Amino acid sequence: MTAHLFGAGSTAMEVIAGHDLSGKEAIVTGGASGLGYETARALASAGARVVIAARDEAKGTQAAQAISNRTGNEKVVYRRLDLGSLESVTTWASRHAATGKPLHILVLNAGVMAVPLSRTVDGFESQFGVNYLGHFAFTVGLLPALRAAGSARVVSLSSRAHRYSDVRFEDPNYERRPYDPWEAYGQSKSACSLLAVALTARYGEHGVTANAVMPGGIKTDLQRHMSREDLASRGWDVEHPRGWKTPEQGAATSVWAAVAPELEGVGGKYLENCAIAAPWTGVGALPSGCYLPYAVNPGNADRLWALSEKLISDCGLPIPSTYSVPRRRDV
Repeated sequence: MTAHLFGAGSTAMEVIAGHDLSGKEAIVTGGASGLGYETARALASAGARVVIAARDEAKGTQAAQAISNRTGNEKVVYRRLDLGSLESVTTWASRHAATGKPLHILVLNAGVMAVPLSRTVDGFESQFGVNYLGHFAFTVGLLPALRAAGSARVVSLSSRAHRYSDVRFEDPNYERRPYDPWEAYGQSKSACSLLAVALTARYGEHGVTANAVMPGGIKTDLQRHMSREDLASRGWDVEHPRGWKTPEQGAATSVWAAVAPELEGVGGKYLENCAIAAPWTGVGALPSGCYLPYAVNPGNADRLWALSEKLISDCGLPIPSTYSVPRRRDV
């Protein structure tokens, strides 16, 4: 099974075909709907035990049961997770890690998009706090389980919207600068990409690799905060916007990142359309299959990791020993 077999039109179920994940443990955040649901369904169809981590208990429970019914896999469960609360995130992760079970696949899929200015319970701008910082704390809390797997993969959902902003280290939470919902979304998605780079740099030699994924444009609940006018201005007010994917197609690259043999031991990459994307240094619109170089910059990734540690520590939360790891040798 090689990368050229799959592309923009591939579905998650096509990518997972032929894989046996029996005995493997997977966690998918935001797995109650949209891309997360299709990602969880594909992994479950291959025999993995899948934990859906999401905030809405009713939707999460229903999704887990639906996936079990559709795949015949009874090892699909729901566990409540609120990425907007660091206490929820760290408690969830520590309890899971305490079981001693290895974690083979972690898909950081949940998120919010282009929301009005709001803050998490810990005071972070909501898109930075939910899309990135909550996932950062969740991942680091699960490191004992990831390392116990021997070979584990983390999939961090980014977006082509990363082009709207690099991480603004001087004011990531919009405490001093004017708020722009799309700029904030772009910053959070650049941060999600940098998480994959930093995690691989620190833990790749311990068998934990991570890649960022651009799933493509897909109509899901992610657009629920956008006004009708905003949707119309972007051509997104129709049932099937031109060039967009179905949720099944949108989940394909996440599943490819989680299981593709050619990605074994490969991390710190930006993936799109079931392939490793290329850096874009040109001008104008960002082409499909490309990313802006700052989204995988090692120096930025290292700086963001340090900032994330500080932000969590400033909230008064204990930092597990797994946070304290050597910095990149080349930064």
